[in-house]
Amino acid sequence: MNRKKVVVGMSGGVDSSVAAYLLKEEGYDVIGVTMQIWQDEDRTFQEEQGGCCGLSAVDDARRVAAAIGIPHYVMNFKKEFKEKVIDYFLEEYLQGRTPNPCIACNRHVKWDSLLKRSMDIGADYIATGHYARIVSLPNGRRSIRTSVTKGKDQTYALYNLTQEQLARTLMPVGDYHKEEIREIAQKISLRIAKKPDSQDICFVPDGDYAGYIEQNTDKGSCPGNFVLKDGTVVGKHKGIVHYTVGQRKGLGIALGFPVFVLEIRPQTNEVVLGKKEDTLSTHIRIGELNLMSEERFPRNKTLWGKIRYNHKGGRCRIEQVDEGEAVCIFEEPQGAAAPGQALVLYDNELVVGGGVIRKGWIL
Repeated sequence: MNRKKVVVGMSGGVDSSVAAYLLKEEGYDVIGVTMQIWQDEDRTFQEEQGGCCGLSAVDDARRVAAAIGIPHYVMNFKKEFKEKVIDYFLEEYLQGRTPNPCIACNRHVKWDSLLKRSMDIGADYIATGHYARIVSLPNGRRSIRTSVTKGKDQTYALYNLTQEQLARTLMPVGDYHKEEIREIAQKISLRIAKKPDSQDICFVPDGDYAGYIEQNTDKGSCPGNFVLKDGTVVGKHKGIVHYTVGQRKGLGIALGFPVFVLEIRPQTNEVVLGKKEDTLSTHIRIGELNLMSEERFPRNKTLWGKIRYNHKGGRCRIEQVDEGEAVCIFEEPQGAAAPGQALVLYDNELVVGGGVIRKGWIL
């Protein structure tokens, strides 16, 4: 019997560990791989990292692989992670945008790079512990459906995978509730059964994005003006990397009413402030488009759009602008559509596609 070979990206967490176990139980020839993506930090820093970045993740993944009886290897993706994730993260913030490094990592490292190396060693598929379900559609295309565990659904961060990548990918945990995944881990006596989920961006574990940018660029925080929409100067800011569209807390300015960040202007080093209603958008322009369930964005069809990971979403439709950009029109105004974040479109549970937010406005 010629068993299909699958490389499972193992972060040392519960989800990817159980994914490897489930695939082995299904009869696949499973190989566990942990991606080395940390850079040149000292060993103490590496050991303290959580999630998929630290040396502890390698140790946990290796122990899981031994427990379920599969080989485990560490593959070096430092260069790819630096170029496609860290450098992108830094540049986006310096340009006044709000990046999503997890989406970039999924597309360019966990899929582009890991998939290529896996194919080079004869694998048929790669697999991850993401909470999503890959489906084949009657039109011959593939897409992803929302997870059975709605509160853990990760389809938002996977919207930009290609048809070729989806054809070579397995996501076994998407059909399970999170509680079931932990129960499986306990049943097979995995030490990581109660390990907490990783929450922060892996290379900024303390959440201090501005501090990380200052430490890793020569541009640092350059103070500038807080201004209103009409250009009136109302105060001084600490540097544009400290702010994102929609932000209210931490502005350090009092105007007699609650103020929010409306826009960041790197060319003039200004942060534009205004009232909450000024953050609302009904029309959102997106670029870097990717389609999943259909070859073209459906016109005049009601979809569901999310403008950030934890956004509840809203009813909308798409107007195609040209091959590279489209405008999404929401039935109800949406708050804080931050340039650089993704807008992901759904048809019920199915991901239609999405793109990167350029600008939001109300007509």
